[in-house]
Amino acid sequence: MEPRLPRRHRGARDAAGLRRPDAPARRRDPLGRHRDLDVLERIHGRRRALRPARRQGGAGRAVRLAFILALLALAVPAVAHADRPRWDARPLATVPPPGYPARAYVAPNGRIYEGTYDNPSGDTVPSRVFEYLADGTLLRSWTIQGQDLSQAHGVQVATSDAKGRLVLLDKAPARVILLDPRTGAQTTYATFADLPALHDQTPMADYGAWGPDGSLYVTDYQQAVIWRVPPGGGAAQVWLADKRLDGDMFGTAGIALAADHRTLVISQASSAGLGGGNPATGRIYTVPIGSDGRPGALTQLWESGPAEAPDGLALANSGRIYVALVSPLANQIVCVGADGKEIDRSPATFDAPSSVGFLANSLIVADQSYVNGDPSHMQILDVAVGEPGIQELIPGRQAKAPAKKKARHKKKHGHRPKQRRRR
Repeated sequence: MEPRLPRRHRGARDAAGLRRPDAPARRRDPLGRHRDLDVLERIHGRRRALRPARRQGGAGRAVRLAFILALLALAVPAVAHADRPRWDARPLATVPPPGYPARAYVAPNGRIYEGTYDNPSGDTVPSRVFEYLADGTLLRSWTIQGQDLSQAHGVQVATSDAKGRLVLLDKAPARVILLDPRTGAQTTYATFADLPALHDQTPMADYGAWGPDGSLYVTDYQQAVIWRVPPGGGAAQVWLADKRLDGDMFGTAGIALAADHRTLVISQASSAGLGGGNPATGRIYTVPIGSDGRPGALTQLWESGPAEAPDGLALANSGRIYVALVSPLANQIVCVGADGKEIDRSPATFDAPSSVGFLANSLIVADQSYVNGDPSHMQILDVAVGEPGIQELIPGRQAKAPAKKKARHKKKHGHRPKQRRRR
């Protein structure tokens, strides 16, 4: 652990293409055709993070205001958002080297965890995970152990478990790591196999979400599957394989469990694997988890414009879905209604937004600058949207909270008889 420190990579040929973005090829062809697929090829690493809103101080007077001030400190983030217009974006933190942030994860404790993804120009520096307060203050960092530094490497903080350990998705080797923030200990939780997808890409675990039974569902950006890691970990199993998930190098990305705890919502960057429809457009799909644990029907909810490359997504209490569009033709956050109709979009002021996650009434976004490679743009941002997200399901965590409250309640009642005797 390194205390108090202030995505995707192909070969050299692809990196060169990424660093030579031509003037954006406007969508002249309604079907996208090859030009839009060329754009997708130039953005193959995408990923970065949004900046959490800075807290603004509250006022107080004297005497018994300590308690009131403590309450104000907790309420300030929500109050601050009330004065901000929708889509107002503010930087929280610039991510230190090796940079290229991909997934900014907002944990139940309100802290933000950001992993560094791969450098399109290549490097031999291990990936790191940074811990931030909600105001962007950097607390700690950890260096990832056991990576294959001769390959494109990077980690994303997918979620956390009931013990507060961070669940990391590593690219090289393809595995799930549990990182304990209290001790810095890192253990391998699961592994992913190399499958014969249509274009036989290597495994690339991208985003993950817990299921109600403790299974971890993980998207694979290059292998046209959704994995299921059994409760307790081990070798990941193919849970859903579908030709519509084959995006060649730009496949299945974000995943989240809906409020009903029975439906997975996933984003698809493209159908470049020719599995169906316009190969250049992205999509949002839903798939239910059956009572027997098997997947139900994969259903399309929304389709993006050509070469917009939907990436990470987050679900609001209202039922709306917020999706990061990482393509240089978009560089936006889009809001989609529960009925699949697009509601609105942010201004195109980002530099490869890779992920979104709720913190109060804001989205925390990872801005990656994958194509431009500008370290000053590799940031965590706070984007006001005026509504909160659903509570993340973390199996075992919600069940423990009531037990703690009961224990405290008994303790209080246990002292009351002694206080009455002093009369």
